[in-house]
Amino acid sequence: MFLRLPPLLLCLVSGSLPHPSRGDLYTSVVNIQGEIVVEKKLLQHLQSYIESEIDRIDDLKRFYEKVKALHNNVYQESVTAISNPLFAYTLIKRLQVDWQNIVYSNEAIENIQALKADYEKMEEQLPKAEDLVGAAKGLMRLQDVYALSIKGLIKGEFLQSIGEDVSSIYRPTVSSTLSADDCFQIGKVAYDMEDYYHSVTWLEEAVTLFRQSLGIWNTEDQGSLEEALDHLAFSHYMIGNVGQAVVLSKELLQLDVNNRRISRNIAKYQKLLGASADAHPKDVVLQRPNVTYLLTRNTYESLCQKLGSQPKHYQDSKLYCSYESNLSPHLILQPVRREIISQKPYVALYHNFISDSEGKRIKEIAAPWLQRSVVASGEKQTAMEYRISKSAWLKETVDPVIGKLDLRIAHLTGLNVQQPYAEYLQVVNYGIGGHYEPHFDHATSPNSSLYRMKSGNRVATFMIYLSGVEAGGSTAFIYANFSVPVVKNAALFWWNLHKNGQGNADTLHAGCPVLVGDKWVANKWIREHGQEFQRRCGADPDE
Repeated sequence: MFLRLPPLLLCLVSGSLPHPSRGDLYTSVVNIQGEIVVEKKLLQHLQSYIESEIDRIDDLKRFYEKVKALHNNVYQESVTAISNPLFAYTLIKRLQVDWQNIVYSNEAIENIQALKADYEKMEEQLPKAEDLVGAAKGLMRLQDVYALSIKGLIKGEFLQSIGEDVSSIYRPTVSSTLSADDCFQIGKVAYDMEDYYHSVTWLEEAVTLFRQSLGIWNTEDQGSLEEALDHLAFSHYMIGNVGQAVVLSKELLQLDVNNRRISRNIAKYQKLLGASADAHPKDVVLQRPNVTYLLTRNTYESLCQKLGSQPKHYQDSKLYCSYESNLSPHLILQPVRREIISQKPYVALYHNFISDSEGKRIKEIAAPWLQRSVVASGEKQTAMEYRISKSAWLKETVDPVIGKLDLRIAHLTGLNVQQPYAEYLQVVNYGIGGHYEPHFDHATSPNSSLYRMKSGNRVATFMIYLSGVEAGGSTAFIYANFSVPVVKNAALFWWNLHKNGQGNADTLHAGCPVLVGDKWVANKWIREHGQEFQRRCGADPDE
């Protein structure tokens, strides 16, 4: 039975690139990098507009100085001046024609229309509203998983705040600060999702920053102090902090005295406070909402925060390092450095499995084919929030480097990696806060789409780190309680199934959110069928 080609691979075979999909730009850092070129072009258009406006303003200044000089030097003696028919004529002409041309000039409109036309030509290349929402969610995800201080993020600092302890987990060489409007947009995304935990934290910072710049308006800003106060007041009301909702609404009413809706809200809030006056309401503590679908959230986030916490080798004699050739003639003279990370489940890290040039070439091949990563959902595959990345599937015939990689995996593991006994190489690039929450690589349901390939379940995973990252992005094994940091050019290997064919629950793992960096991995999933003599069956459920 031949392995059914996914649609992307059919595109590769036919030689036609998939059409880039907008709205999921935020799910891949390499796609976001392309937007730098787009904004550079917009800057060029804006420069042309500014230069045109400068020429227009300079011309207005010339006219102003000319007329001002007449009033300062000639019209002081109006009778004498107007007795000169030339002065009289030019005064009448200016008032009848020149001023009209100045006031009703279309030059400013033509300049802005030219800028709009240039912008509209590039609209298809720009991020969509969904990208802004996705990027904001990514920042909130990083805030949660790594316990980041929002005040630190606003200043461009990555400070981890756990209890009263505050520590720097990453120091960027170049800092990027957030404006009041930046914070407002993140808070509004949370507000629109009815996520008032995040809307309160971000809108409070937006209000503080807007207050500091009261009376100053930036052309690019979409939000304002009034809007931030309005959203923040309602957010506090929704979490039960009615008293703070009253305070914020009164401040808003001072800025917008004719706003009847706010007046009605204040009356409503005060009535609620009056009704609960005898109940001795307690102070409202802002709490992060529980997530029912992620029961292992605390362990998962703890492992991510440690940024890679493996068991100590000196504490367990079963954990060791060695040079591995697997008795393959191809590796005897050039064995691979193996580090045993864990025995239950068995997880090995192979250092320098690929070269820099190989990693670069694989990324170059995959980049044009990247599409939003999907997960198995029953018998279907769909994009989900708990996996933020883009991926491409590469056949071994696409480039010699892919074929050589497959052979190297086969020699090292002793497994059959040819189709249909293994899947094509999946290359993944993560986006803003890109992650993959706890999951199994093997199918846990008989209805899983993985069984469509008629080659059994995924018996093993071989994951190659094609790049390094500055911070975050560790691979966390939840039940085994350890995580492995991203090691450029290294590869992780583990068995997904016991020898009796049952799934190994200890392989529940996650890709922690990428805090800073451009994370690329390549996955080679090896199937049960075709491995009968390479990995023999066993009755021991622990093997």
